[in-house]
Amino acid sequence: MSGFKTSKKQSVQPQSQPQYEVADVLNILGSKLENLELNSWQLRTLFALKKCRTSALGGHIDACDECGVLSISYNSCRNRHCPKCQGKNREDWIQTRETELLPVPYFHVVFTLPEVLNKTALHEPKMLYDILFESAWETLQTFGKNKNLQMGMIAVLHTWGQNLSLHPHLHCIVPGGGVDENGAWKNIRSDGKFLFPVKALSKVFRGKFCEKLKDKNLEEYPKIRRNLWEKPWVVYAKKPFGSPKSVVEYLGRYSHKIAVSNQRIRKIDAETVTFSYKDYRQKGIKKQMVLSHEEFIRRFAMHILPKRFVKIRHYGFLSSTWKRIKLKKLQQKLGIQPKEKLPPKVFQPKCSCCRVGNLVTIATFDLRGPPSWFLEMSRNLPAPKSAF
Repeated sequence: MSGFKTSKKQSVQPQSQPQYEVADVLNILGSKLENLELNSWQLRTLFALKKCRTSALGGHIDACDECGVLSISYNSCRNRHCPKCQGKNREDWIQTRETELLPVPYFHVVFTLPEVLNKTALHEPKMLYDILFESAWETLQTFGKNKNLQMGMIAVLHTWGQNLSLHPHLHCIVPGGGVDENGAWKNIRSDGKFLFPVKALSKVFRGKFCEKLKDKNLEEYPKIRRNLWEKPWVVYAKKPFGSPKSVVEYLGRYSHKIAVSNQRIRKIDAETVTFSYKDYRQKGIKKQMVLSHEEFIRRFAMHILPKRFVKIRHYGFLSSTWKRIKLKKLQQKLGIQPKEKLPPKVFQPKCSCCRVGNLVTIATFDLRGPPSWFLEMSRNLPAPKSAF
């Protein structure tokens, strides 16, 4: 292996690398995780997060094509709930959405479930969240059909509040118009500043949701019926986005978000976790919350979605079926040249030593660890971080 040299450090982390991680709390808890009364899927997900970018998942050895320094990297778990694995997925998804934009007003609409449904969300999450998606789309469809328009929607499920409480809601991107029976675009309003009355949206949404819940959950529905109808439900429609570019920026913030990022964790000690949050009841003022390790992970686990549950869904003229055939024609009618979907960007990490060269993988290894020749060359390096 002449011509190469090993770095004095295992890796040089960027300045933005968080000091604390969700995985640190999982490592402290260890076998106590199994005492938190979590289901097998939640435990399996947490174990994946615990192993992410550690020797337990194997790794690879990279060489800089400029300075020749060797560095070691461990593999990612690629779990959608992992704070460390969302960046590339987010960028690929946004890149595809950019090819679908139209030169029309876009609105951000939020459909929120009342707190009385939190118990159902814990015990039957798939059923409840499916109804949430279906009811939100059918509500918009109803208003669109009143104007003889086929509408479109991209909906992203979030289940958390800033303090990790259970707070199921849909963030929806809704173009401010639709396609008529002749395939022509029409805005809901000529000024593009308004979608539909939120009070009317709220009433229709609640009616459709409750009807579906009653059909799916006959035993529980009578017990909570009164609470479901005694208060107005919250549907919020923000002002239209300033431009198609701002739509993409929004999608980047929300599409692959998780319950809490590592950047929000401020401190982990022997007993507690301190993390930052925004208190929207006090105009978004930033605060800090302190929880025990067990309570922090219990709250985090509430937001682990059921296996194979689809959390981002596309409807109407933004659905995959419609887009394959008609979207490009609609873009052309609106005077824009359709963009071809580009192949996913190849991630080419830069060398953390010289910051000029690219890292090229020269060897891979499994959980048994790096090959002997690398260990001999790097005896003075710190021991690899272990998941156990």
